[in-house]
Amino acid sequence: MTRHRADRRAFVATVATGMLLMGRPAAAQSPPPAPAPGAPRVWLIVAVSSPAIRAAENATSTIPIVMLSGTDPVAGLFVSSLARPDGNVTGLTTYVPELAGKRLEVLRECVPDLRRVAILANLRNPSSAAEVKEMETAARVLSIEIHVQDARLPEQYPDAFTAIARGGWRALVVTADPVLSGNRERILQLAARHRLPTMYEWKEIVEIGGLMSYGPSLAEVNGRVAVYVDKILKGANPAAMPVERPTRFELAVNLKTAASLGLKFPAAVVARADRVVK
Repeated sequence: MTRHRADRRAFVATVATGMLLMGRPAAAQSPPPAPAPGAPRVWLIVAVSSPAIRAAENATSTIPIVMLSGTDPVAGLFVSSLARPDGNVTGLTTYVPELAGKRLEVLRECVPDLRRVAILANLRNPSSAAEVKEMETAARVLSIEIHVQDARLPEQYPDAFTAIARGGWRALVVTADPVLSGNRERILQLAARHRLPTMYEWKEIVEIGGLMSYGPSLAEVNGRVAVYVDKILKGANPAAMPVERPTRFELAVNLKTAASLGLKFPAAVVARADRVVK
């Protein structure tokens, strides 16, 4: 098949070892299988999550890879820099550790007399560790005492929540991490059981019962991935395409969940929320 302007067909392979947010990470991290004889050539790979990006990189150094990463792509060695990737990988990252302080600030605004906050983190993930450091800095400015609860595996979540509750920590922030996001229902159940007001990263978690979130717009991020795919298939060089970070951030609140916790969001918070779940 010729890749010609008058008759171009785009073959895009999605490396499905996990979803950044709404899917569950898979255990397998091996490269995608080689195409069968006579199969159409793959022009581009879309890789979502760090394991998927690494698998795609291991599979090819020539086929363009559009990533959607929840971690720091420079620290993860996916690209040389955000400004100039210098390889076959480019795309978007939702890694914005400086949002950690804003999440803590909004949480304090919504929970009266909040002075002690726990952080649920997967410290195996360097990006989660960086977010924790940002939150520790913000906590000092806000005069909030914080406790970091490291929970790297889902089976550790019940004990983690028990420790948070017994420690008298009055609210919780869940860090941005694919494993934590992939186990959102379990975390939602435990937060409800222990009556912990909890801040998340994604609006989509609030829509299924989370109390509140502040983070990137997933719709915008997904739309930008499509733009990268289109540009590369039209001839753009991924090595020269800067990696983008989100430009739009959404505040979401769930009034029903707040009522179940005996909370009432301040009118100012509800007024500026991008999504209000009733």
